[in-house]
Amino acid sequence: MKPSITIVGLGSGGEDQLTLGTLKVLEQTSRRFLRTADHPAVADLKLRGIAFEAYDRLYEQLDSFEEVYETIASELLAEAADRPEETIVYAVPGHPMVAERTVQLLRERAPAAGIELKLLGGESFLDQAFTRLGFDPIEGFQLLDAGDLTREQIRPRLHTVIGQVYDVYTASEVKLTLMNVYPDDYPIIVGQALGVEGQENIRRVPLYELDRLESYGNLMLIYIAASEDDGLRRRSFERLHEIVGILRSPEGCPWDREQTHLSIRRNFIEETFEAIEAIDLDDPDGMKEEFGDVILQVLLHSQMEEETGSFDVYDVLAELNDKLIFRHPHVFGGENAQDAEEALKNWEQMKAEEKKRKGAPERQSLLDGIPKDLPALPRAHKVQKKAASVGFDWPDLDGVFDKIEEELEELKRAVREESLERQKDELGDLLFAVVNASRFIKADPEEALAGTNRKFAERFKYIEKQLRISGRTFGETSLIEMEEWWQEAKERL
Repeated sequence: MKPSITIVGLGSGGEDQLTLGTLKVLEQTSRRFLRTADHPAVADLKLRGIAFEAYDRLYEQLDSFEEVYETIASELLAEAADRPEETIVYAVPGHPMVAERTVQLLRERAPAAGIELKLLGGESFLDQAFTRLGFDPIEGFQLLDAGDLTREQIRPRLHTVIGQVYDVYTASEVKLTLMNVYPDDYPIIVGQALGVEGQENIRRVPLYELDRLESYGNLMLIYIAASEDDGLRRRSFERLHEIVGILRSPEGCPWDREQTHLSIRRNFIEETFEAIEAIDLDDPDGMKEEFGDVILQVLLHSQMEEETGSFDVYDVLAELNDKLIFRHPHVFGGENAQDAEEALKNWEQMKAEEKKRKGAPERQSLLDGIPKDLPALPRAHKVQKKAASVGFDWPDLDGVFDKIEEELEELKRAVREESLERQKDELGDLLFAVVNASRFIKADPEEALAGTNRKFAERFKYIEKQLRISGRTFGETSLIEMEEWWQEAKERL
């Protein structure tokens, strides 16, 4: 005889919520197991002479719920295998297929163990939620686990039920997650033991009070009614996509409708530089605003392509997700990277492999792929890194310094003896050599120069301040005096 386990649902309340089929199964076997005896129907069944062996002991012995569930599944499978001639009944709260991890584990493992599973449904806590809280799930509904709640799961346009609010810690975590979407005082409904006579408690509380209630337990849930308030979606990517679509629609903004990739190309560049400036100034408020402006440019260009049927912004996200995972095998693929340099090598290798898989035409030069519109300083840095990756590089920094001195002498000679065009060429050679030095000391040349620009501006502003204090202009001040102020600024700033 093939060993088997029959899983039954006890419903969400007392014995009145048991199905007749479940009651018959419980009466016809003596090997009955309970995930937990903390259920309203258990006391009623004991009065009928139906006793159970409960697994509540495991909740005290083990450190996590997952360990408890794993152990229950393992013990049940062992029981069934040891005595295949006897029927085992495993009873769980509610419905076996609603928020019941042990049942998931048994369904995964039973086939390999040669054990047959039979399931009998029961009334879940959702049945009572629909009835007692008064909403129709066909309007849009989601059931979420309090122990694994993330902001990305929360969708205000759907009726939301959050179950498994076991304790004050879980309630606090749920509250903090919900506050990423809802105002602190947003009204929510907390339901305790729905449908259980004498135990049911339904109350409306502001969100901030969720972790300040008197009791918690496995019969508690949170309900948040669906809302069409777009203000609740202001932090969602979907809402941003929707807004940009409206702006570009026939009923939208005339200016936005007229734009093309080319007409707002410059905007992309300007917004990027404004974001970089906010980073350089270490200005969180500025970064928050400017990063949004950069994202807007991505949305606008993507919306233009969506209108032609080429791709939409979600295709952009899919491409990026795939790329990040594929190019980080040391994170997502089980490989290792000991440091940042090795991680970068992995990135470059996987980048090349990715392009090969996509059938991209083979590059004729190692330097192909560096954007031609990249500003000259970072472009020089990238060109040199590409060349260095195949060994075309100075052996050490001394060689770079020698090259800088050589180029400086050639520039001096060109200034004395040669044309302006030749002088410009020699200046470029000197700058290129200096970029080499930045690469050897692992300093980004653009960042280094940007820092010097800021430093110069602050010191120059100090001179202007001294001029205002003294009531003079630049024309009325000697270079020697300005140099003295400059040196003061160096010491102070």
